[in-house]
Amino acid sequence: MTTDDPEVSERDPVELACELNDAAVEAYGAGRAEEALGLFRRALRLLEEAEGEDSPDVANVLSSIGAVGEQRCDYAGAEAAYARAAAVMEAHTDSADEDVRRLCLQTLSDLGRIRRILGRYEEAEPHLKRSIAVAEEFFGPDSSETASALNDLGMLYKFNGRFEEAEPLYRRALDILESLFGTDAVELASIYHNLGGLEHARGRYSEGEPHARRSVELRERVLGPGHVDVAADVAALAALLDGQGKFEESEPLYRRALAVFERAYGPEHYEVAVNLNNLAMALEARGEVEEAESLLKRALSIKERLFGAENVEWALTANNLGVLYRDQGRRAEAEELLTRALAAFERSLVEGHPNLTTCRDNLDALRRAGG
Repeated sequence: MTTDDPEVSERDPVELACELNDAAVEAYGAGRAEEALGLFRRALRLLEEAEGEDSPDVANVLSSIGAVGEQRCDYAGAEAAYARAAAVMEAHTDSADEDVRRLCLQTLSDLGRIRRILGRYEEAEPHLKRSIAVAEEFFGPDSSETASALNDLGMLYKFNGRFEEAEPLYRRALDILESLFGTDAVELASIYHNLGGLEHARGRYSEGEPHARRSVELRERVLGPGHVDVAADVAALAALLDGQGKFEESEPLYRRALAVFERAYGPEHYEVAVNLNNLAMALEARGEVEEAESLLKRALSIKERLFGAENVEWALTANNLGVLYRDQGRRAEAEELLTRALAAFERSLVEGHPNLTTCRDNLDALRRAGG
């Protein structure tokens, strides 16, 4: 190994890489993502030179780089890191070492999740299915690892409108976690959150509300009201209240969640965009159209920067802003947004998905009204 860094040349490179990795983990935990990324990259270079590019240690650091990118909404960078990590670990699936096995599972899950976030559902599915098989083989069918893998695939199916396939995955994950941790454990909160989200996607808002309230209760008790995971639960509850027309109850919950996300992530994060969109819809329903339009425009701008204008996340907000324009009589602006949103939905969603159907109906209604 050759290097111009005297500190590196005088020390064992693997030992130094481990120290850099530990410092990166500490920086990331303290919210210093940019610093953490630089430290992880230095550790990666050392390990690549010392152990080769196909080392599990290299994959581990790549996974961390992907996680930082994902948190910063650099989804393309995160995908590249996760994909490389998964490719490295593909050669180590026969290892008997538990840490290596766990990393094999993690890299599959990471890659499937980021491709789901990017709206590339068909590409995500094989990785998430494989992660279930790997979890069951390595850790057992009733392990927390298997429950997590089931939850990940359930989320994919929910996003892609395959609701009947998603529910049994969530239910099995919940049964596993209850048997491991009891019925009041914080480990159950994510499953309740997702069960509530599934009912929201189905339009069964009152059925989803108890699940969402349960996730808030479990997580808030352990993490406190200002934690970002609690804020996500609160926002999910607000969306279910919205669906029932309980706008006066949902609005303060959205504002509470939005404040937490902006404080934790800054004003341009994905979670901020989602809550801006949802708060806008609650405000529009109450007749506060001017503020609703402003929030939708801000949400759309964030999503376009993060995902581009062909992603389903962008299309969700474009549809909502298009409907607002339609209701204001701004037909040309409405038609442009609804047409682009429909094209994005048609590229990614299965026929019959509620978002696809709703957007198509909105555009058809606009065109009929215009003669």
